[in-house]
Amino acid sequence: MNLFQKYLVDEFAEDYQDGHLSRRQALKLIASVTGSLLLANSILAGCAPPQVTPMAGQTEESSSGASPAATSSVSTESPAELNPAEATPTGALEAQDIQFPGTAATLSGYLARPAGDGPLPIVLVCHENRGLTEHIKDVTRRLAQAGYLALAVDLLSRQGGTSSLASDEVPGILGNTPPDQFVSDFSAGWEFLKSLPFVKSERLGMVGFCFGGGVTWLMATRMPELRAAVPFYGPHPPLGDVPNIQAAVLGIYAGNDQRINQGIPAIESAMAEHSKVYEKVIYPGADHAFHNDTGSRYNPEAAQDAWQRTLEWFARYL
Repeated sequence: MNLFQKYLVDEFAEDYQDGHLSRRQALKLIASVTGSLLLANSILAGCAPPQVTPMAGQTEESSSGASPAATSSVSTESPAELNPAEATPTGALEAQDIQFPGTAATLSGYLARPAGDGPLPIVLVCHENRGLTEHIKDVTRRLAQAGYLALAVDLLSRQGGTSSLASDEVPGILGNTPPDQFVSDFSAGWEFLKSLPFVKSERLGMVGFCFGGGVTWLMATRMPELRAAVPFYGPHPPLGDVPNIQAAVLGIYAGNDQRINQGIPAIESAMAEHSKVYEKVIYPGADHAFHNDTGSRYNPEAAQDAWQRTLEWFARYL
């Protein structure tokens, strides 16, 4: 299994042990990643039985059904064209679903920016293992509100986009997508943004959450143009790829997330050894996916502080 397949399999096994998935749900999700129900059974056989009653569908990024109070959500009245000459009220945002050319495919995403002529620094956004959800679109608008041209790329574009798929189909598709394609799709997004008249193309940052945190680390090792990266509790890259990182990296972690946190000492040591800019913040008592204000693990205090630190990081390096 590659890095992302292992991440997803370990996640679903942990969700089963923690009672967030039933055995049937976990088997289905693990088999969708591994391609083998036999292997999925073997993996779960090695897990401790759940300690609490399963709550169907409440995996790391899924909606809990009742959204907690989200104090930082940002909306727009209606999608606007990307023409910077169009008159728009002061302080308004322009946000819309878009399509742009990728490698042998037309890609889709969600673009948001503050109204006006710019020029604006760029922040790429990578979604969780549930795809380009409304929550990730909201995060993209929050970045626009902070003064960035933000693009969330839908890594399920070739399958018709996130909205065309059942939620339990998405992790398996992502797990069986070659990581090189993630790099290609985000690189295509950056190339598209560079063609727009209101950008500072050399000022490029990226943020991602959970699975998307891992993709953000991956992009940091593969895109030398990236100046700042903020991976939220994502799987770390192979240590041998650390010398390739040019971005200043702020790692955001949840105190209860031992699956991810066990890799912190090694990545911290490797970043220091190669004189890379790296800082970390660990939130005691917070769970994996604590930033998602539509999920059952949302932690308002940790989420708000982490977001403020994210904006400060981008302000410093972009």
